[in-house]
Amino acid sequence: MNNQPIFIIGYGAIGKALAVFLTSLGKKTVVIRGRADNGSVAYEQVAVEQANGTMIVQSIEVVTLKNIDKIDGLIILTTKSFGNTALSKALKPKVRNAPIVILQNGLNIEKPFLENGFSHIYRCVLFATSQVLENGVVRFRPVSDSPIGIIKGNAATLNNLAGQIDSEYFQFKPEKNIQPVIWKKAIINTVFNSICPLLNADNGIFYKDPLALQVAESLIRSGIIIAKKAGVELDPKDVETGLLNISKASAGQFISTLQDISNGRNTEIEALNFEIARVAKTGGIATEAKQIELLGELIKLKERMNLKNAADTAAGNNN
Repeated sequence: MNNQPIFIIGYGAIGKALAVFLTSLGKKTVVIRGRADNGSVAYEQVAVEQANGTMIVQSIEVVTLKNIDKIDGLIILTTKSFGNTALSKALKPKVRNAPIVILQNGLNIEKPFLENGFSHIYRCVLFATSQVLENGVVRFRPVSDSPIGIIKGNAATLNNLAGQIDSEYFQFKPEKNIQPVIWKKAIINTVFNSICPLLNADNGIFYKDPLALQVAESLIRSGIIIAKKAGVELDPKDVETGLLNISKASAGQFISTLQDISNGRNTEIEALNFEIARVAKTGGIATEAKQIELLGELIKLKERMNLKNAADTAAGNNN
């Protein structure tokens, strides 16, 4: 299993960084993206800037999903979670028993793969940030090891795949109890992906600005109450420490939702604010999610406005 090829589905900032790091270790790595100009295999030079300022540059093999008949190897999803329903259906006839690692943000994002009968599903909680700069360089900032846990599968496969993709550049580790980590990160992501886009601020705002941290603490308190209703106990100080560690380590980086809104793309807010609100409503504590849901609505409004602006600009350019 250690010598099997690694297929990364998603050619965004995280997918590019991971592909460069694995390729630099001599791993057979293929990036799959949804669309391309033609069906041929392409090789693209990708440069990743690390926290110490050094660059790693590799030639990455890039193909399209529609031109692959069978995927036999480890599959890592770095696409946006809102596409999982369609992606799970597209992957099903191409995948037999290959393990899938879902490296995305949000709650219950693995549901489409469970519903479509995938036999090996693992969930990675990302503790790193990545951003594609205007010059095409990927700026990657690790925070801590990213844990991987079992949604459907076994411990032996989990340990194997975690070791297969772990590196000094981008570190992964197996996690026996992944649900508390998923909830902790979902709450942290709700803070970053709500507040940073609305203030047009970088990730460093929470350890720099006491008022921003105060708002974050309010969201964290609500999120922890909702998590408890869902059967997951979290320590408020641990969640806040996690938030501040990410804020400090990725100061100057822009959260993915802000990047998406700025570029006229859809966001993952449905799997964050709205999914937490859904869990709260199901548990009969909808009032606890009011603030979280309201911020989600504001992000959705900003997303729609920017999508319209992007469409209007594209239409004007075509006239």
